[in-house]
Amino acid sequence: MRIRRTLGTAALAALALATAAVTPAQAAAPAVLTYGGPGGTAAAVGDVLTADLVPGSYAAFYSSATGTSGIKCAVSSFSATVTSNPAAPGVAVEQLNSHTFGSCTANVIGVTSVQSVTVNNLPFTNAVSDSAGSPVTLSPTAGPLQTTVVLKTILGTITCVYRAPGSISGTTSNTAQTIGFASQVFNKYSGPSTCFAAGYFTATYGPVLDTSVAGNPHIYVN
Repeated sequence: MRIRRTLGTAALAALALATAAVTPAQAAAPAVLTYGGPGGTAAAVGDVLTADLVPGSYAAFYSSATGTSGIKCAVSSFSATVTSNPAAPGVAVEQLNSHTFGSCTANVIGVTSVQSVTVNNLPFTNAVSDSAGSPVTLSPTAGPLQTTVVLKTILGTITCVYRAPGSISGTTSNTAQTIGFASQVFNKYSGPSTCFAAGYFTATYGPVLDTSVAGNPHIYVN
C-alpha cells in the first residue's frame, strides 16, 4: 500500500511539473504587431516600419467625400517607429516620422499643375488596435494634422493649407498587410478661393514592412 501511495504521489508531482512547464507557453499571447505571420515574432520597440502605396493605387485629396475632383498622387510612402507593442489584445503605438507624396496631378478648374504636397507638424502618433475592425487612429503630437499643397494656376502659384479637425481614422488588413484611410476630412485653414474648402484624404499603403529586421518582413496585426 505504501509503495502504491508513493508511486501515486510521484505521478501527481510529475504531472504538476509538466503542467507548470507547459501552461506559461500556452498562455503566452502574441504581440499586437508581429512579423513572419499572424502570431509570429513581435516587432521590437524602436523598429522602423515603412510602406508605399498599394501598387496601382493613388493617394487622393478630393473636394468631397464621394467626388473625384481634386488632387491625386501616384507616389506616397510613410515611415514610422514602434514605440509600444503590448501583448494582444491591445493597442500598439507608432511614431509617424515621415509621410511623403509625389507625382501628383489635379483636375480642379483653373489649376494647371501640382507643385508639392507636404505634411507638416510631424511626428504624429499612430495607434494600431487589434479590436473589431482593426482600427487605426492617427493623432497630432507637436501640432495639428496639417498638409500644405502648392498649386500652379492660370493666375500664378497659390498655397493651400489644410488641417484635420482632430485625429483621423483608418483600418489595417492582414490579407495584404495594409493600412488604409478613406475620405478623412481636412478643412481649409488658409489659401485663396481657388483652394477647395475641404480635402478628403483616401489612400491605402502596403505591404507594411519591418525594415529593422533582415529581409524586411511583412507586419501583421493580431
